[in-house]
Amino acid sequence: MPRRPHTDPWTRHTFRICLLFSVILQGTLAFAVPMQNDPKGFEGIPWGATFSETDTFIKIEDTGRSQTYELKTGAPSLGAVQVDSLRFVTFEGKFARVTVRYQGKATHDQILAYLQSLYGPLDRTPGQIAVGPVKFCSWTGFETDVHLRYETGTDRGIIFFESQELRR
Repeated sequence: MPRRPHTDPWTRHTFRICLLFSVILQGTLAFAVPMQNDPKGFEGIPWGATFSETDTFIKIEDTGRSQTYELKTGAPSLGAVQVDSLRFVTFEGKFARVTVRYQGKATHDQILAYLQSLYGPLDRTPGQIAVGPVKFCSWTGFETDVHLRYETGTDRGIIFFESQELRR
């Protein structure tokens, strides 16, 4: 009878932890819901549009193939909700992503309500809502993906609005 190779308890324990995290990560994918109204861009700017410095935008980073812009004036906001930062990213000169950063539970609740009013309600079925120190919510459209991550311990959130085509 062939002998089974010896595995120490630490290796078995590590394997079980990796398996558990794999199951947890697969579960977070269930939080993505189909987007009801794909904006095909962000606040009227279509994905793939040519982007440059203007009276509205200032370039804050240039890494060659990717450039990052911010608004020149005014406090950044998402809808009527004031946020910490709003950054517009291009890839090879084409508008591809917006990154929004914010903080505070009240701001998070307002942003979540705003996003649901635009893209549709989250799945509230038991077992589909993220609980714990980090919450993920996603809406997926034909051209646009919106991913929200909120850390309850630090009360900080980040949202990515992305072109599916340019992300690839």
